[in-house]
Amino acid sequence: MMAQHNRLLLSMLSALLDYPDQALLDSLGEIRAALAGADALPPVVRADLDTLLDQLSARTLIESQEDYVDTFDRGRAASLYLFEHVHGESRERGQAMVDLLTTYEAHGLALANGELPDYLPVFLEFLAQLEHDEAQALLGEISHIVSNLANALSALGTPYAAAVDAVLALAGELRERGAAEEVAGESTEPDHAALDREWEDPPVSFLGAPGALGATPQPVHFYDKRPAR
Repeated sequence: MMAQHNRLLLSMLSALLDYPDQALLDSLGEIRAALAGADALPPVVRADLDTLLDQLSARTLIESQEDYVDTFDRGRAASLYLFEHVHGESRERGQAMVDLLTTYEAHGLALANGELPDYLPVFLEFLAQLEHDEAQALLGEISHIVSNLANALSALGTPYAAAVDAVLALAGELRERGAAEEVAGESTEPDHAALDREWEDPPVSFLGAPGALGATPQPVHFYDKRPAR
């Protein structure tokens, strides 16, 4: 039962982190009710998710879409494209995309035109289709990236940080708070380039990068520029 509930949570978090549409706004009440009883999420995360839901409920669709673009398309630190945090501009990113797409297809998941496989909402929806242990293992592989993303979003002062905190909680981790909130309080106009530099980390491995899933993990490095899409 718990595994099934976590699948539902993954799907809901996928929807919350995707580009807002009318279907999402129409489902906010259902999402709120489900999250209220989500024992897998700490109370502080559920409370922060309520704040995100309140914001989405109070704004028009256009306002929510504008806020979404402003939040996630201003720098690499807040990017929802996982391989951007792992491969940067390197050519390994393209091969990693092919490998991940092949994995999706092997599990019967087909992407719509224009969707990239490393987009976090797509990856969460993929995890929602897996058995609990396999999903948890893959969540653990991206937990470092998710933690950095949550910190970056918190520093921007956006309630979207709550949705990423929830993903981290499902991976069995809880973000340490404090530093990111202090950054957010220093200025009402965040320096996105500075945030990119602040949240850069040493080499990490993700899904056996740079090879396919299940390959021996290899070190990969962050890069200064966002890759072209």
